[in-house]
Amino acid sequence: MPGLNTDIVVHRLPIKEECRPVQQKFRRMRPDVLLKIKEEVKKQFDDGFLQVVKYLEWVANIVLIPKKDGKVRMCVDYQDLNKASPKDNFPLPHIDTLVDNTAGYSLFSFMDGLSGYNQIKMHPEDMEKTTFVTMWGTFCYKVMPFGLKNAGATYQRAMVTLFHDMMHKEIEVYVDDMIAKFRTENEHIQILKKLFLRLRKFQLKLNPAKCTFEARSGKLLGFIVSEKGIKIDPDKVKAIQELPPPRTQKEVRGFLGRLNYIARFISQLTEKCDPIFCLLRKHNPDKSLILYLAVFKNSMGCVLAQHDESGKKEKVIYYLSKKFTDYETRYSPIEKLCCALVWTTRR
Repeated sequence: MPGLNTDIVVHRLPIKEECRPVQQKFRRMRPDVLLKIKEEVKKQFDDGFLQVVKYLEWVANIVLIPKKDGKVRMCVDYQDLNKASPKDNFPLPHIDTLVDNTAGYSLFSFMDGLSGYNQIKMHPEDMEKTTFVTMWGTFCYKVMPFGLKNAGATYQRAMVTLFHDMMHKEIEVYVDDMIAKFRTENEHIQILKKLFLRLRKFQLKLNPAKCTFEARSGKLLGFIVSEKGIKIDPDKVKAIQELPPPRTQKEVRGFLGRLNYIARFISQLTEKCDPIFCLLRKHNPDKSLILYLAVFKNSMGCVLAQHDESGKKEKVIYYLSKKFTDYETRYSPIEKLCCALVWTTRR
């Protein structure tokens, strides 16, 4: 697989000056696991992803991660290397914004990169830092592997470089997930043609098994998007729907944390929320909840609070924040306040 040209993007592994190299000791594994590792290492070596190395400073162990299709993904325990690497602050897209920008279109094409991270090459000076140990030798990556601290930021930077003029207009990109959106079938063909020419130009490969074209709806980052709007992915909320009502303060706090993920669809969980408010009233004599709203030019936030047992101090129960959409930013101050109040109470 050719991969992206190093003139466009290359992954670097800078190390903090105060950090020293770490050589992990080889871990014991079951024979069946070792055979799977050998098979995967051979496959990646034949694909040109790996090379043999000796006399190393950084050494890590292999971890096998099961995939949804029943196969396994060979990852490397880069915890020590990641701790020694400074953070790349290149931003990833906000999922809510990306999903909102996608919903409402008539047709969608969902695409996924073929071994996406592996299409970006490592800088020659940093290859040996990715070394891992096996029963059959030590190898390092010539391409960017999974598990590195800043791999997602590097991939997103490459996608912005390649598709900056198409993003938020004809396509949306979240790391190696690409979504092309269309209003009509003719527009669908034109945009896909433009996209494929760009992919061919830069030799970026897609995984045919994970691509769906000209769909009326589809799964996107935990949501189902369609012309009618946004719905929650049933597979993502199955565990929550089967969750027993919380009975202790600790369980209440844990449940409130989970609600943040499904805030858009909180109305579906009315029955689950009832025990929470019963417990809150039990521990607070005045039984009152206090809502604070903060409305700014481009965003809003809210805090739900309640007095403690003394009745003099307030404790934070929950908070939410939201960036206004383009048309909401043009609301008057009183309209923004009403928008914030309605959005908050629905959640």
